Amino acid sequence: MSFTRTLRAVGGVVVAGALLFGTAPVASADQIRKDQWPLRSFGADDVWKVSTGQGVTVAVIDDPVDGSHPDLKGSVLPGKSFLSGGGTADHPDGKHEHGTAMASLIAGHGHGPEGSDGVKGLAPDAKILPVGVDLGAAGTMSYAKPLRYAVDHGAKIVNMSFEDYADTSPAEKAAVDYARKHDVLVVASSGNTGSSIPRLPSAVPGVLAVGAVDIDLKVWKFSSYGPHIKLLAPGLHIRSAGVETPYRLANGTSDSAAYVSAAAALLRSKFPDLTAGQIANRLVKTAGLPDDMKGKKLPDPHYGYGFIRPSKALTANIPAGSKNGPLPALKDGSSKASGDGKEGEQAGKGMSPGVIIGIVGGVVGLLVVVLIVVLVVKKKNGRNGPPPGGPGGQGGPGGFVPYPSPPNAYQQPGAPGSYPSAPPAQPPGR
Repeated sequence: MSFTRTLRAVGGVVVAGALLFGTAPVASADQIRKDQWPLRSFGADDVWKVSTGQGVTVAVIDDPVDGSHPDLKGSVLPGKSFLSGGGTADHPDGKHEHGTAMASLIAGHGHGPEGSDGVKGLAPDAKILPVGVDLGAAGTMSYAKPLRYAVDHGAKIVNMSFEDYADTSPAEKAAVDYARKHDVLVVASSGNTGSSIPRLPSAVPGVLAVGAVDIDLKVWKFSSYGPHIKLLAPGLHIRSAGVETPYRLANGTSDSAAYVSAAAALLRSKFPDLTAGQIANRLVKTAGLPDDMKGKKLPDPHYGYGFIRPSKALTANIPAGSKNGPLPALKDGSSKASGDGKEGEQAGKGMSPGVIIGIVGGVVGLLVVVLIVVLVVKKKNGRNGPPPGGPGGQGGPGGFVPYPSPPNAYQQPGAPGSYPSAPPAQPPGR
């Protein structure tokens, strides 16, 4: 039995844990650029003298991306929509803007004279491959096929800024392995619950999990944490491109993941011979920490290895290291990283007719024996069986205990600059 799944973007307007500070158009586009404090923190002008991400494609598995936005025009490939109706993913529906926001933080190039106005991404010359999914889907959405599509269509980095409350399926795990075997770096946001309950896909082995840091370089109190966290990046007061309005301002680890994906694009452009794991290694080896974290055992559950420093990652003398870097090694001979991602979808596929007949015959025989036993016991004991909910029943030992619904969003669109007072109560671990 599969549990109901809820996918939520983890940064933006209508998402779990994201606090919108304002979406009204700003009078001066110059102010939009001034609002982008992460670029100043990164020393982006110096970074772009070394690398701009040219020649690198970053897939954004998210809402479809608005390729006509002035800050993204010419940088967005057609991609593919896995939403109902299919088609390309470079035209949003006019309401869902999360994918557009993430794309702008990665590869926005601004507009106006010399691109001085609007939102600029950390890797402005990278290309975006939009892969449209329904972040609000319940029970049906899987990122397995979208991830494989991204890998098969030239992405060197895949950004997944959403969180999943269901268990990772074998097909999704296989898709992550597939990406790694094809030398693609998968980056995912940790979530905005402020808890240690693992959020997927960031907790899937082989995924580079990213949390959020504020302008003071301290980890955001609502950034989900755990032993899988590898890096932090800016995630508060983030200005990005919008759809319903030209620009928006929001909090979330979604934005943090986008900045890490952009930093990886800079590195893949500068060091094309390094593996995905070695790119992650450069980010980890050059990450920074607040003074009070110096000397702590790393990775720390909240800070990982620290916050990214793209300039140092591009210029420091760092040995390439192992091909896996900080990511776990793939199991040798793993068959889950090949094929079409339909592992387990057809139970009898590949079996010979004789084997199938034998299995069916065995099952029928077993059912006959069970039926006879049940009838004998019922005749002997009458109606004195255990009541519902007893041993083996719902809620009893070995019984099915329904998993509670995911926590509600705690977005509070109050006064600009206000924060949610506390995250929602969390469901128990499973």
